Amino acid sequence: MPELEDTRFRLMNAGLNLIQQALSIFDSDLKLALCNHRFQEMFGFPDDLVQPGVAFEDIISYLVDRGEYGPVKDRDEAIRSRVEAARAFVPHYMERQRANGRWISVEGAPLHQGGWVTVYTDITEVRLQEQLLRARSEELSGELLTHAERLAQANRELAATNARLEETKRELTEMEARTRLTTEMMPAHIAHMDRDYRYTFSNRRLSAVMPGRPRNIIGLHASEALGDAFARIRPSLERALRGEASVYEFTDTESGRRIRVAFTPDQIGTGPINGIYILSMDVTEETQARAALAQTRKRELAAQLSSGLAHDFGNLLTIILGLQGRMLRDTALPPRLAELARSTMAAARRGGVLLDRIAQISGHREIRPGPTDLESLLDDLHMMASPSLPETVQLRVRLETALPPLMLDAGALQDSLLNLILNARDALDEGGGEIRLTARAVQDTWLEVTVKDTGPGFSETALSHGLEPFFTTKGGEGSGLGLAMVYDQITLCGGTVRLSNGAQGGARVTLRLPLRRVSTNAAPQMVLLVEDSTEIRESVREMLRSMGHSVIEATSADEAMQLAELPGIEMVLSDINLPGEMSGLDLARHLRIRGLTRAALMTSLPPGDSLRRTAAAEFPVLGKPFGPADLQTSLQEVAA
Repeated sequence: MPELEDTRFRLMNAGLNLIQQALSIFDSDLKLALCNHRFQEMFGFPDDLVQPGVAFEDIISYLVDRGEYGPVKDRDEAIRSRVEAARAFVPHYMERQRANGRWISVEGAPLHQGGWVTVYTDITEVRLQEQLLRARSEELSGELLTHAERLAQANRELAATNARLEETKRELTEMEARTRLTTEMMPAHIAHMDRDYRYTFSNRRLSAVMPGRPRNIIGLHASEALGDAFARIRPSLERALRGEASVYEFTDTESGRRIRVAFTPDQIGTGPINGIYILSMDVTEETQARAALAQTRKRELAAQLSSGLAHDFGNLLTIILGLQGRMLRDTALPPRLAELARSTMAAARRGGVLLDRIAQISGHREIRPGPTDLESLLDDLHMMASPSLPETVQLRVRLETALPPLMLDAGALQDSLLNLILNARDALDEGGGEIRLTARAVQDTWLEVTVKDTGPGFSETALSHGLEPFFTTKGGEGSGLGLAMVYDQITLCGGTVRLSNGAQGGARVTLRLPLRRVSTNAAPQMVLLVEDSTEIRESVREMLRSMGHSVIEATSADEAMQLAELPGIEMVLSDINLPGEMSGLDLARHLRIRGLTRAALMTSLPPGDSLRRTAAAEFPVLGKPFGPADLQTSLQEVAA
C-alpha cells in the first residue's frame, strides 16, 4: 500500500507540473503543503522556498524584498498585514501588475480540510490585446472600451466564483449523503414536519419503527402517514409549534408496539418556528423489561413488609387452632359452643390458606422461559380444565394462527389461564354458558390470549379494582387473590393484563406476553463443564454433545482454572457449589476477568437462596434438575 500511495503522489505532481498556471496550497498552520514548477518559475523562488513545510511568512518576505508588490514604506508592516490576511482567509479574485510589468490574476479558495489553494494565471496577453484594441479603435468611444474591459474582468471573476460554488456544492452534496446514510443506519425514525404537519424530511425508517406505515412519507400529511397514532401525538405537535420541546410515550394500536417520540421545535434563536423535528423509537422490549423489573421490586417490597407479619400471624393462628381443638375435645361442651369452636377453627384454617396465597404472591419466584409449543400447551390446558366444569358449561379453545415454538414460562401461563377459566366458571349462572379461549400473534410483538365468557360481565367497580389483591365479588367464598396472582405472573414475564366486557356481554380478560421466537441452535462450541458429581457431569456432558458441542470436564474450580488456559475454550458451564475454597461463582468471575465472558451456572439451591440470587444477578443460572430444552435455553441466553 505505501508503494501505491507513493505512485499516486508522483502522478499528481507530474500532472500539476504540466499545467500553465502557477498553483500553491498552504495548510491551516500557514505552511506550504504543495506547489508546482510553474509557481517557482513565475516568481523566481529559490529551491529552498518551494519545499513542503516552508512558512508563508518566509515566502511573503522574499516577494516583498523582490518588489513584487511595488515600493513599500514599511517592510515589516507589509509582511505582517499579508500574514494576518492569510490567517483570516476569505475567497478572493484579483488582478495586479507585477514589478516586471506582467499582469497576473490571483484566485484563492479555502479547503474544507483546512488551509487554502491559490491559482496564479499570467493574463499579460489579454491585457495587451485590450490595450491594442483601445489604440486602434478611435471610432469606439472610450466608454465602450472601458465597459468591455470591465466586462472581461467581471467574466473572469465570475468564472472563478462559479468554480468556488461548484466546489462548495460538491462538498455539500457529500455532507448530505453522509448525513442521510448516518440517519438511515440509526434504529430510529428521524423526520421533520412543517407547520402544516407535512413531512419535509424522513430517514425512511418509519415502517421499521411502526410496522404497517409507508416507508416514503415526504410530502404526506401526518394523518396519512401515521393513521390513528396522529391523534395520539397531536397535542405534543401543537406544543412543539408553540416552542415547547417534549417526549411522549404511547402504545401503537395497529402494531401493538410501545413507541417513544421526542418533539423539538425547529427554531433558531428567537426567530419564528418553522416546523418540528421528530425522533421516534421502538421501546417495546425496554418497556417489557421495565414492567417485569417493577413487578419484581413490588414483590420484594411486599415480601419484606409481609414476612414478619405472616410469621406472627401464623403463630397466632396456631395458638387459636390449638385452643379451639382443646375445647372440642371437652365432652362436656354444650352443642352451641362446640359449633362456635368449629366455626372458629374453620376461619383460622382459612387464614392459613390466605397466608399461603400471600406467600405465593410476595415470595421470590423465578421466571423460567423455555421453548414452548403453544398448541400443545392449550390442548393440555383443555384436558386439565374440562373435568372441573359442569356439563352446562362448554370450554372452547382456539389458536387463531399457527405459531412456531415460543420462549414462554409454560407453567406460569398455564396456571394463569386455568385460574381465569375457573373464575369464568364461577361467573356463569346455573343455566351454564360458554367459556372461549383464543390465542393469536399481534404484529410479531405480542402473544395475545383472551378468555371470555357469556356471563353477566364485570361491574364498573370490578373493572377498576379487579386486579387488586383481596378484591372479590364472591363475598366470603373468595380470597380476592385469583386475578391478582394472574396479574403478578404475567407482569413478571413482561406482559400486561386488561379487564373488559365484550360487545355482546360477558367478561373478557386479555393477556399479552412478549412474542419471542425460539432462537436457532447456537453454533457448536468448546464448553468447559465443571461439576463434582460424576453422575450429573456425565448426564450434562451427553446433553451438550447431543447439541453438537465439544466438552472438556473438570471436578473443581482449581482444575478448571488450569484447563481454561487451553486454546479454543469458548464457554464455561459450572455448578455453583464446588469442593475447595472457590465456588462456581468465583470461578466464573475469575474467568471473566481473564477474557472468558461466556459463562452459565447450575445449582440445586432453592430460588430464594441468597447465593443463587447473587449469582443470577451476574450470570444465567440453571436450576437442577433440568432437561435438554432448559439447557439449550440457558446456552442461548449466554450466547446473546
